Amino acid sequence: MTDLYTQLVNNPVGRIVSKQVGLPTPVKLERYTPGQAVVRGPVLLGGAPGGRLAEPLAAVLAEAGAKVATAPPADADGDVDGQTFKALVFDATGITDSGMLREAWAFFHPTIRRIRSCGRVIVLGTPPTSCSSPREATAQRALEGLVRSIGKEVKKGATAQLVYVAPGAEGEIASTLRFFLSPKSAYVSGQVVRIGPGELESADGLDWDRPLAGKVAVVTGAARGIGAAIAGVLARDGAHVVGIDLPALGDDLSGVIGEIGGSSLTLDITAADAPARIADHLLEAHGGVDVLVHNAGVTRDKTLGRMTEELWSSVLDINLSSEERINDELLAREAIRPGGRIVCVSSMNGIAGNAGQTNYATSKAGVIGMVQSMTPQVAKHQLTINAVAPGFIETKMTAAMPIALREAGRRMNSLSQGGLPVDVAETIAWFASPASTGLNGNVVRVCGQSLLGA
Repeated sequence: MTDLYTQLVNNPVGRIVSKQVGLPTPVKLERYTPGQAVVRGPVLLGGAPGGRLAEPLAAVLAEAGAKVATAPPADADGDVDGQTFKALVFDATGITDSGMLREAWAFFHPTIRRIRSCGRVIVLGTPPTSCSSPREATAQRALEGLVRSIGKEVKKGATAQLVYVAPGAEGEIASTLRFFLSPKSAYVSGQVVRIGPGELESADGLDWDRPLAGKVAVVTGAARGIGAAIAGVLARDGAHVVGIDLPALGDDLSGVIGEIGGSSLTLDITAADAPARIADHLLEAHGGVDVLVHNAGVTRDKTLGRMTEELWSSVLDINLSSEERINDELLAREAIRPGGRIVCVSSMNGIAGNAGQTNYATSKAGVIGMVQSMTPQVAKHQLTINAVAPGFIETKMTAAMPIALREAGRRMNSLSQGGLPVDVAETIAWFASPASTGLNGNVVRVCGQSLLGA
């Protein structure tokens, strides 16, 4: 659905009126088009003394073709004289106590106002659980407040992220750095991501334009909306996509899958035989699967006191229990190949809750719990599991909302607008990449840094 408000405040008259009245002025976000550069504009790279990521960062930026600037000259007021930047990247791994947090201020104070429209701020640190002392852990945890505040200050469609890189995982940063620098992460902001040592594949020699070439990906709920977008992006990245949806949506599914050259399987994922049928199909037709995306989901809204058992049970079964059963079957039969990815679609409602959606919020919080609890288990199978948690995404469902609720959903985030299905799909494709082997157990919100939830 068209966001008429964003169009209005971005025309010449609207800009004047919105500024005088103090209305939010959303910037049209830059989104990825195939073949474009990872980052279009200079990247300022800095860090605290003693950091361990300077060389890996420089190597990734060079491979990505980024124009890197360091140690910019400052004018008398401390501002970087005449320079603007598409991205600010700061290695905070050298910060070992709270006093050294001044290094972050010293880097951002003269540069933060020089960030370009739809720019990027990325801070890299050490996971507090991996720090060698309580003081270091304290300082590293403080970076979360820094980054989330930056995400709310920069405006202009810019975003900010914190990436915790475990010792020994320095070689695993390429996929995440490229994603957060690029327009693919347009609607992701204020997030904390943890990278650990990878188990299998390396980014060496990877075709970054088609990282999933030769891979097989399954997407449930692929016939419409976000599911169709996920299927399209995974196919763009080279995967053969097996789309799954209900028999009643067979025509829609065939249309989506036909456009991307994939294959389809119609079934009800809550049926008792669904896990076995999915495993049989994948093993017989493809010899297994590399990427499993749990996207299928429904809402059946009522306040808890008016919610029937059927409304409660159907949502929990579709959104959560069926995913557990499918995972169990595929893992037991070793249908997911080593180096495989499981990516789940949760929701901001699973983090913040929502009146009238106790069943939905419970199911989506359960998806997060499933990801976190299964992380050690899938690692033993040489797999990863992660989740995305979308906020307000422009779909047919949100277009049908009452206008007051719809506008509140759009504006109550740092980017002051709704996201698009492709924003969810791009985030899933990042998790699905063979180069994302160091990402396991993460839950990343695709919400424009929603003002609700953590």
